[in-house]
Amino acid sequence: MKNINRTILSIFALAMITFSCKDLSEINENPNGVAPETVNPNLVMPTVLTEAGKLYLNLGYQDIAGVVQHTQKDAWAGGHNDYDWGGSQSWNGYYDVLRNNDLLYTRAVENKFEFHQGVALVMKSFMFGLITDLWGDAPYSKALNGEDGKVEDILPAFDDQEAIYTGIIADLEKANTLLSKSKAEYQGIVDNVDVYYGGNPVKWRKMANSLLLRYYMRISTKLPAVSKAGVEKILANAAQYPIITDVADDATMAFPGNNEGDSWPANTVTDASGSNYRRIKMCATLVEKLQDYKDPRLGIWANKVQIPLVVDANLPAGTDKIENGKRYLAPDKVGTALIDTDPEYVGLPPSFSSLPSAYNLNPTPGQTSYNPHVSFLNDIYKAAKGTLLKARLISAAEVNFILAEAALKGWSVGGSAKNYYEAGVKASLTTWTVGAAYANYIAQPGVAFDNTVKQVIEQKWIASWTAAAEAWFDYRRTGFPNLKAGPAAKRQALPVRFYYMREELNINADNAAAAVSKLEITTFSQADKENSAWSKTWLNKGTSIPW
Repeated sequence: MKNINRTILSIFALAMITFSCKDLSEINENPNGVAPETVNPNLVMPTVLTEAGKLYLNLGYQDIAGVVQHTQKDAWAGGHNDYDWGGSQSWNGYYDVLRNNDLLYTRAVENKFEFHQGVALVMKSFMFGLITDLWGDAPYSKALNGEDGKVEDILPAFDDQEAIYTGIIADLEKANTLLSKSKAEYQGIVDNVDVYYGGNPVKWRKMANSLLLRYYMRISTKLPAVSKAGVEKILANAAQYPIITDVADDATMAFPGNNEGDSWPANTVTDASGSNYRRIKMCATLVEKLQDYKDPRLGIWANKVQIPLVVDANLPAGTDKIENGKRYLAPDKVGTALIDTDPEYVGLPPSFSSLPSAYNLNPTPGQTSYNPHVSFLNDIYKAAKGTLLKARLISAAEVNFILAEAALKGWSVGGSAKNYYEAGVKASLTTWTVGAAYANYIAQPGVAFDNTVKQVIEQKWIASWTAAAEAWFDYRRTGFPNLKAGPAAKRQALPVRFYYMREELNINADNAAAAVSKLEITTFSQADKENSAWSKTWLNKGTSIPW
């Protein structure tokens, strides 16, 4: 027994000596993990693509959908309806994606995987584009160098918005070149890790060049000559700069629907209470426009009201009854309340009250409201997954509307504004399964092309359903559509940017303060001073647009 114990002690002592000679980092390794310096790019790509897609959808389906009046919420509505954002908005999730994407790019370079390099540059451009679109000046050139340990990298300076857009355009040009080969010429492609395009370089190249069009148009007010030259170069060299012109090439991400993390947001499958779905209502601004145009997309996006209101002066005073699926009211029961008696679709007016759940004489106002007199979203949005439930990063509809606007500016884009406008409308109708209605729809007054930017942007606004961030960016640039803030909104104008978050203002104080100082204070900035959602970034400084 003593001999056995001595043997065990000897082995233990030898092990201690051996381990004491090793660096702690050598010992503290997860045998099931993958080190950044050896990870295969195909293990990183799905995280980059899925997280980017979810962030973009969350913008366009949540608070920005409220800003551009696609939707309103009847509970927990302050941020969505009223722009009561404060300093709560954070870009941390965006930079998390960019750090993973930087690893994807680095490992792709080390492995000579040119396809992956191209994808990484497209996603870098997309994510930095969102950051500067939302906030303005932001960490860019030094943003992803924190591991170097240098103070200037840990607390990076904010690059000018103009410099960020310039860098984005340069990266997309490089991506176009990297993605110009046939699939057989690339190494390392694994189709199923690419949740957008299944490892198809041609489609990624089209996405890169379509994003180029997006950002050239974004800066067109500030740098018109640069924008014009860039767009004309792309359209004059179709073989060298293929773009998205068909819905089959749209950059989209579907949802597997297995759990909360990979399902359509605000569904009633992973959220068994259904409260998040129940709170989102169609906004009256969009509903009424779609009704004016007899737009077939309305029935795809919204349900009809469950119980329409009928106000009848012939009813005895005090009448309030439900009969034959309708709620009948005498005028005295309505009084001065704002109501909508449309028998089919009723939207919630934008920011109309501090208690939006009370709209249209809802019998159950409050946080647990169930309003049968306002249109819910279509039942498809209850599902965790579905053929129409996708994050839509850029589409043929958007590209065609960009080109229609460019043509109206007099730029040489190889086609007429009318043809591009009509192609944009048709692409959107096709996307939402109502393409067969195109001929009747496009012939209607208000929809038939009238040769104005206002009309192009209005149809682009409609087509950006669930991708409402683009509608907001267009509104800031053009002032269209002519959206008005509701009476309960924090300011009597729509906001034009996100606030820099408190954490950044406190920790990276000097650099954040320098960025804030470059914002243009407006009459709506008020108590927020420079760092306001109503202060203008470089894109809008010195203009009277959108207000």
